[in-house]
Amino acid sequence: MPDLLLELFSEEIPARMQAQAAESLRKLVTDALVARGLLYEGAKAFVTPRRLALAVHGLPGRQADSREERKGPRVGAPDAAIQGFLKSAGLDSLEQAKIESDPKKGEFYVAVIERPGKATTEVIAEIVPEIIRTFPWPKSMRWGTGSLRWVRPLHSIVCTFGTDVEEPEVVRFEVEGIVSSDITRGHRFLSPDAFQVRRLDDWMAKLEAAKVVADRDRRKDIILNDAKDLALVHGLELVEDEALLEEVCGLVEWPVTLMGTFEERFLDIPDEVIRATIRANQKCFVLRDPRTGRLANRFILVSNLAASDGGAAIVAGNERVIRARLSDAKFFWDGDRRTPLADRLGKFEHITFHEKLGSQAKRIDRIAQLARDLAPQVGADPDLAEQAARIAKADLLTEVVGEFPELQGLMGRYYAEGENLPPEVAAACEEHYKPQGPSDRVPTAPVSIAVALADKIDTLVGFWAIDEKPTGSKDPYALRRAALGVIRIILDNDLRLPLSPVLVAATRPILGEAHYATHPHDVLKLESFADKLVSDLLQTLARRIAKVPADADPVAEARVEGLTMAGDLASDLLAFFADRLKVHVRERGARHDLVDAVFALPGQDDLLLVVRRVEALGAFLETEDGKILLAGYRRAVNILRIEEKKDGVRFQGPAEAKLLAEPAEDHLAAAIEVVKRQVAVAVKAEDYAAAMAALSHLREPVDAFFDAVTVNAPEPALRANRLKLLDEIRAATRGIADFDRIEG
Repeated sequence: MPDLLLELFSEEIPARMQAQAAESLRKLVTDALVARGLLYEGAKAFVTPRRLALAVHGLPGRQADSREERKGPRVGAPDAAIQGFLKSAGLDSLEQAKIESDPKKGEFYVAVIERPGKATTEVIAEIVPEIIRTFPWPKSMRWGTGSLRWVRPLHSIVCTFGTDVEEPEVVRFEVEGIVSSDITRGHRFLSPDAFQVRRLDDWMAKLEAAKVVADRDRRKDIILNDAKDLALVHGLELVEDEALLEEVCGLVEWPVTLMGTFEERFLDIPDEVIRATIRANQKCFVLRDPRTGRLANRFILVSNLAASDGGAAIVAGNERVIRARLSDAKFFWDGDRRTPLADRLGKFEHITFHEKLGSQAKRIDRIAQLARDLAPQVGADPDLAEQAARIAKADLLTEVVGEFPELQGLMGRYYAEGENLPPEVAAACEEHYKPQGPSDRVPTAPVSIAVALADKIDTLVGFWAIDEKPTGSKDPYALRRAALGVIRIILDNDLRLPLSPVLVAATRPILGEAHYATHPHDVLKLESFADKLVSDLLQTLARRIAKVPADADPVAEARVEGLTMAGDLASDLLAFFADRLKVHVRERGARHDLVDAVFALPGQDDLLLVVRRVEALGAFLETEDGKILLAGYRRAVNILRIEEKKDGVRFQGPAEAKLLAEPAEDHLAAAIEVVKRQVAVAVKAEDYAAAMAALSHLREPVDAFFDAVTVNAPEPALRANRLKLLDEIRAATRGIADFDRIEG
């Protein structure tokens, strides 16, 4: 079957746009072909800095003929309806239509429209120009006097169609004066002459001869393997960088790896700074000395041509630029170390974190206090935790981080180590940002944990207080990532940390600032307001002052408002944590509905215990006992709901022993009491496996009850008592989770 080859040859396409452009071209062309009835066997896109190409295999030579019957108006319809039907169907008169009858609708006209299929080349000539004109580049440009927009000036279009055994046909069309052909060009410098191509294999072979590697993945393999080999020759190791490899692959059509050097004196700079400098400015790879584990004073660059001098001039040029950049980096590094981190903190007074949440200095104060409060709960020294929290953000004011923001935290650790601060403090400077993504490592040192939790919780509580919550796909302050970070820190470190009191405590300083932002003319002194809130906020999430005397003073009224705000904020934020936890456990293979079932119970703010309960519940529901008990529970609850709706009352246990007429219901009532006690003891001991084992003892009594007992007995008292017994089944399971929320 025939194949299509399409190549769009232009000036250099930015590396960051190439992969998406190749995928867009493949999808747009193949979708358009399929929409016109032209199915294909396979398609592959190619992209280099100067060309975007597509090969589609196994296309038919032409569209299939089509036949359509289009129903028209009834016989005798108004003339306007008749004329509209004839026009839409392409008929000259009603004689060309046939009449069909329907028992209900009577006789009506039907147009039989037969369309011969077009040649595939005609279809391609229709769709490709439109795709080129509307191609979804992130950024595009116009050039000359034309109106066509492309990422860079488009020079030529190759479009051929044919089988392997025949001379391919050039699909003729024109886009803004660019006429399709079978002529392309090779490498800009090494083989700039035009040449003719026929089909995919011919195109790739001739491009290779013209110093162009068309396949992106092959270029990446060449770069990576040649770089490793070149490093090995000099006894060094390549520091692999997938993102840099992707970018460099988009900069060259004929990759040639070369090695350069820089002065050893620059090795005094931290490895990460050297790497960031060389990577950002020259797109070069750094090398590691396996004997020392540190970077070597060599780098690998990827040239786009094989120079006649072996690349000596190219290497010299890169060395000159890298030497200048490393000189700047060393100047920054040396200058930053002259000013202690603690001496930089005053500048944060003049830097706004958020207009409604105050300065960075206020935020650091909040984080330091919260880290100190959290320290005993995570096994950290409170003084070290507070010290680390106070200087953890100081490296944001350094020259190195100003130049390379991605090194924030890491540079803080280097500066702290240089000042001989405690190692726990230095580590926390780097680790308090972690984890920054699902694959990032989680801090394990107690001081780092305390500061990381304080940082993330303050961010969450602060933006919740000013009602800047994530909505839909929008999360400008990365609050979902912050919540997931808290979850991972707690779970990966097996931390017992009830979140409700922590969240309430974190609102202590924020409530005043948020209140002032929305009530700027409030006569109440907010500092004293926050101080008076402290003891109440830390005691319990649920505490609210329900009544305030009519003659209460403004401070008391403000305390009521503050307590209400704190409780509502913490409850809402805890629900957000539950949503994030569902995402987290689902990625680990657990059922998200079980998280809902456990969180539905009151007081579930210890994430570690929630997950352990979810895991035990999931394991139990996989057993035969669990499946049958869940079925019995649903039967009981369905009966209860129907009868409660019918009677307009709630049947709430316990059942009265004197009304247990049948042995099966007497046996069930006794079993429920035993199970409830066993579950309560096991849950208190945090032995959820034992709790599930106790719950399994209800399976047999529940089955026996439904087999032997008629719930809706004719005697009202007996019926009500049996419905109360069903409610006791629900109550027994509520010791573990809300079974109503379990799906499946």
